[in-house]
Amino acid sequence: MPENPVILFDGICNLCNRSVLFIIKRDRKKKFLFASIQGEKGKDLFSKLNLPLNDINSFVLIDKGKAYTRSSGALRVLKELGGKWRLWYACIIVPEFIRDGVYKWIAKNRYKWFGKKETCMTPAADLKERFLD
Repeated sequence: MPENPVILFDGICNLCNRSVLFIIKRDRKKKFLFASIQGEKGKDLFSKLNLPLNDINSFVLIDKGKAYTRSSGALRVLKELGGKWRLWYACIIVPEFIRDGVYKWIAKNRYKWFGKKETCMTPAADLKERFLD
């Protein structure tokens, strides 16, 4: 298990890829690492944490050996980015079934609204050390 927090994401989803780039741009301390759910390292982490491999609709943050999925994972990432982004963490008080209901609705429609790629995102050379595979 990597020491740094790891974000598992859907590597063919345009929304997910934009989210990763959003995080990279704002993660000044370079604390987050990334792995696509479709990649070997992503599948391995999913397996080690007993997460269902067929549930690729979920954003997963792995921090200190614990998995945070859907809205809880996304809000924790925003909190860790600091600055004005950490204010979004206040949404954690909204009941999880409501937060995740909105999350699941967006996840269900993400390909239709944002499109998808045929293959997973390939990070630029200067970002490769942030990606596990």
